[in-house]
Amino acid sequence: MKKALLALAVATCCVSCSSVSASSERLIGSAAYPPTRTETVLILRREPKKPHERLGHVYVDPDGKPPVEEIEAAIRKETAKLGGDAAVIVFDKTQRVGTMVEGPWWNRRAYPITGRKIIAVAIRYKGERERG
Repeated sequence: MKKALLALAVATCCVSCSSVSASSERLIGSAAYPPTRTETVLILRREPKKPHERLGHVYVDPDGKPPVEEIEAAIRKETAKLGGDAAVIVFDKTQRVGTMVEGPWWNRRAYPITGRKIIAVAIRYKGERERG
């Protein structure tokens, strides 16, 4: 009985597993700055009016349904690596990323595979003192 409960618990955890993969790239010609502190990076939904420069792009691919806090932490971490003060979310959509086909050749069915994609622009405010 205990083994069955343990197996059920493990299976439940695996079904609800989620993860967040993130990467960033510096824009060609943008200045290189030392990393900023992750906890000081702001996440914005529109471009700020305050003077700033674009440093690069942050790409986030959530798998499953991770908490928003985990997604935001990944955005902050990648933005901080670029020396950014903030990340402006420019793309956040669920889109088709593939197709699954099943069944024999005479009776095939195709199902879309979707995934969430998030892109942010890492920015640094002009005139701000270096943060460490």
